[in-house]
Amino acid sequence: MGKLTILALRIVIAMVLAGSLFVQLWMVPLISTDLEEAGVPTGLRITFNAIVVFGIVTVQITALCVWKLLTMVRRNTVFSKAAFRYVDIIFWAIAAAAVLVFGLAVLLAPGEIAPGIVLLICGASLMIGGVALIVLVMRTLLAQAVARDAEAKHLRTELDEVI
Repeated sequence: MGKLTILALRIVIAMVLAGSLFVQLWMVPLISTDLEEAGVPTGLRITFNAIVVFGIVTVQITALCVWKLLTMVRRNTVFSKAAFRYVDIIFWAIAAAAVLVFGLAVLLAPGEIAPGIVLLICGASLMIGGVALIVLVMRTLLAQAVARDAEAKHLRTELDEVI
């Protein structure tokens, strides 16, 4: 991966983190105020805000782990056991996001919202779960690459001994 690509990805990640912090610190309180003015019960409002905040946290965790993986790519150490920690965290963060989105659908289902919207939110939850499964497949590919890299290093060592 080129230096320009890594730089571009880091710029995007920095923008995502800045935007998510803005939403957490500025927009969530405004949404809470709007829900309060609309007469939404306190328990429902708190639950909704918690789902939104924790959902944003999953995005932030994922972004930070991708940043760390980019650092490993730049240092040419991504094919190591240390990368698994970040990939595992990404998987669990995305899986948690899928559960949170489904929880939002459950929260909205008994209300006055159209059933089609609830179904769309459930579909989004399913797609986010699919992304988590894709990350799991990528983790398996990383494991195979790490094993092949270790095997290649071992064979190089043996060849150096023979020569």
